[in-house]
Amino acid sequence: MDILNDILDTLDLRGALYFRTDFTGPWAVRVPEFGSAARFHLVMQGQLHVKTACGAELTLGPGDLVMIPKGWSHVLADAPGRRAPELETVLEAVGYDGQGVLRVGDGDPTASTQMLCGHFTFRERADHPILRALPDHILITAAMRLREPLLDEMLRLAARRAFADRLGSEAAITRLSEIVFIEVLRAGIGQSPELMGLMEAFRDRQIGKALELIHRDPDKGWTVESLASEVAMSRSRFAERFSQLVGVGPMTYLSDWRLQKALALLERSQSTVQEIAGKAGYSSPAAFTRAFAGKFGLAPTEYRRRAA
Repeated sequence: MDILNDILDTLDLRGALYFRTDFTGPWAVRVPEFGSAARFHLVMQGQLHVKTACGAELTLGPGDLVMIPKGWSHVLADAPGRRAPELETVLEAVGYDGQGVLRVGDGDPTASTQMLCGHFTFRERADHPILRALPDHILITAAMRLREPLLDEMLRLAARRAFADRLGSEAAITRLSEIVFIEVLRAGIGQSPELMGLMEAFRDRQIGKALELIHRDPDKGWTVESLASEVAMSRSRFAERFSQLVGVGPMTYLSDWRLQKALALLERSQSTVQEIAGKAGYSSPAAFTRAFAGKFGLAPTEYRRRAA
């Protein structure tokens, strides 16, 4: 079972292109905060300076990509120190209607910064240790892409599609970008110790098997003892190792994951709340409703009504 695929599918990962740019210096723009999203900027030509909400400053060249995973505001510019108007102000000033290339400035096109910009979104209440482990930013350089042939191929294909202006290009990029997110995560593991621990957990012979059991049968009456027995570890050693790698204990992980599966079922299926309670591993609809409301602040029926 591909645990990472199950996680991202359940959390409702979706990719979208929001613009292609052709910015001629001097220029700068402040990208606003956008919750439940991870933005990316792929430089096709020129130079890009990025300042994140945490104060990190990055300079990107052609072929480099930066992902800002937690929806935080950040500044894009051709050079550091520029005054950066809000993105909406820039869009209004140039009359951009969301179609084609966003062009700012009227200088030498050979000296412009061309980018492909998009975002990945998750369900509003999506939660998982992977999302919590994402760093302030993930930088993928052109040199790193040489060591990640699948990511490199996906980025090249997305760039060609984006600038082709052909029917279906945006739909193709949307689907490609979801693969890009997974490959950026894999390539950027070393930029977050917490993410490294999680990926190690997936690969670990015993903890990885325990995670696979939870994801395959979240409705089963798992206990620390039964999971430890399945992976041939003592209860105490299993609980310690699981918490060390995943960041939470096995029962906390199981409880949180059951509720994330319930969110997906409430949105995607026609199953009754009683049926979803059983699929999520709860002994009764009342127990499920209490756990759901305690986590999300509203009853399952109300969540489904709002989602619809």
